[in-house]
Amino acid sequence: MDVRSVCVFCGSRPGARPEYLEAASLMGTELARRGLTLVYGGASVGLMGAVADAALAAGGKVVGVLPGFLGAKELAHRGLTELHSVDSMHERKALMEKRSDAFIALPGGYGTLDELFEIVTWAQLGLHQKPMGLLDTRGFFQPLLAMARHHAAEGFVPVEQAAPFAVSDSPAALVDRLLAGPTMPTVQKWLKRTRQT
Repeated sequence: MDVRSVCVFCGSRPGARPEYLEAASLMGTELARRGLTLVYGGASVGLMGAVADAALAAGGKVVGVLPGFLGAKELAHRGLTELHSVDSMHERKALMEKRSDAFIALPGGYGTLDELFEIVTWAQLGLHQKPMGLLDTRGFFQPLLAMARHHAAEGFVPVEQAAPFAVSDSPAALVDRLLAGPTMPTVQKWLKRTRQT
């Protein structure tokens, strides 16, 4: 797979630890250094602003996708290569997926998890085969990975898909793994009819 653009999902807040902002900046710089276009949620605040600012400062291209109601609250980043205004959160996720060849989640809140798990679900359904990764700064995603293993152990996720992400605390190492190809194993007939009693 030819990866030219990477979507980054991350928080609109800076988080409680300075390492989160630092990691976001390092990721933006790394993507730009490799000539990869950053696609993200279009805001100027929190980790979102940090990853975009770093990519732009390193000479990279940055594409933002922001619902109009958020842009009206002056959250829009005005220095991007492209800024797309859409009508809804649904349209935002659809356009970010369309414009991206791979996905990375950084620490964030409910919105970050919503974006991440929609992309994971689309991969599970066979709607895309794009690589997905987690930048695991300070072990932030370890509880989420434990939850995914729990879902598999309880029979709600195929065991083969219990770890659908490349995971690293290093932006460079994570990008290397994403460039190597898809991270979600294909499972044939993943939906099985349950026995009627």
